[in-house]
Order: sequence, then C-alpha cells, then structure tokens
Amino acid sequence: MTRSLGVCLACGEPLRYFETAQEVTCEECGRVEAAHAICQSGHYVCDQCHRARGVEHVLATCATSDLRDPIALAQQIMADDALYPNGPEHHTLAGAVLLTAYRNAGGALDLSAALVELRRRSLAVPGGVCGYWGTCGAAISAGMYCSIVLGATPMTLGPWGQTARLTSRILDRLADVGGPRCCKRSTFIALQEAAAYTAETMGVTMELPAQVTCTFMARNAECLRTACPFFPKRAHA
Repeated sequence: MTRSLGVCLACGEPLRYFETAQEVTCEECGRVEAAHAICQSGHYVCDQCHRARGVEHVLATCATSDLRDPIALAQQIMADDALYPNGPEHHTLAGAVLLTAYRNAGGALDLSAALVELRRRSLAVPGGVCGYWGTCGAAISAGMYCSIVLGATPMTLGPWGQTARLTSRILDRLADVGGPRCCKRSTFIALQEAAAYTAETMGVTMELPAQVTCTFMARNAECLRTACPFFPKRAHA
C-alpha cells in the first residue's frame, strides 16, 4: 500500500469524494459499508484498516514518552510510516499526545487508563468528518482530551462548557485557514490551542515550540503551501 500524497492505499490513484454515501467494499478486509470516497479506479479502504497500524503506533509511543511538548511528540509519531498523510488515525493522535504532554508537564492523570479511554472514543470518529460533519477530527480528539482530564460527562456543568469552549476555539482557527483538509495542519492547530487553553484554565503548562514548521508537505497533494501557517518560511522565496 502506498503512503505518498494521501492517495488510494490500494493502487496510488487520487481519491474521489461524494456528497452522498455509496455502498463500497474494502480492498483490505472485504467489509461492505456505506462510504463517501473511492479512488479513480474504484478502490476503497475502510477506516478500520486505514488506521489500524497508526493508532497502535500512536498509543505505544505515547505510553512511554517523557515529552512535555505535544507538537514535538506528534511530529515524532507522524514521521513513522504507520501514519498516512491524512486519515482517521489523526483522530487518536491529537488527544493522545495531549494526554501524554499534560501528564508529563505535571498534570494529575492515570495516563494508561486515559489512553485506553481515548482510544475507545476516538475510534468512533470516522474519516472525512471535516467535510461531512462540519467539525474536525483533531478538534474532536482535543475535546476528548479535555473531557477525560476534567471528568466531563453530558451531565457535568463546568467541565461540559470548558470542553466545548476548547473545541470551539480550535474550529474557529481552522475555519480561518480553510480547506481542503490537511490532517497535519489541523492537528498542529488543535495542539497549539489545547496547550494554551490548558495553561489558561488548568494551570498546567506544556512546552511548545516558538515556531511550528511542517515537514510533510511533499506527502500531501492538496497542501496549501504558503497559505498554510506551518509552511516552511525558507520555501516562500
């Protein structure tokens, strides 16, 4: 399976997206389901197959990391070929690195239990929600992080609102940048906003780089290049 340019994992052709779901069959496991994307040759790979290796790599790395910088940890994980250029594995990545950096920065948290819960929740978020649900998987994942740390449920008062406030901040920034989707860009923005919000409201200060520079643009055919806040400045000339 190819990992370049965010294309079909079965043949490398560009993907086609549909407004209305169609019945498709996964090339990897044979699962038949309704989905919104196939490649130009008609191939489909389901979310479960797409993110399987990536999710386990995310959780294994976070379980043993001592980093306090969620972006540095995310970039370390993204560099592994278990993570595709885009895909629902990022819906686990954002929340997992935030939980890890929070604990390592002094936050009171049972990281092992938190990662198990984060995995359970994040696997329920399908790929493509940025275009079809009016939200972003990275923002949702950051919201899961906040909910787990604060102990939010549908019945809590303060934590319910705090979690919603964080995701709204992330979505506001993402909307300003615009589309098309880039899971790296969305993840970096979610982590920046979540780390700042954590320091403001929870008193736990994670580390963040002064400047975030993306190194993954060559793997994303839809890269916004200079319109992306993380595009390398040296490439602007």
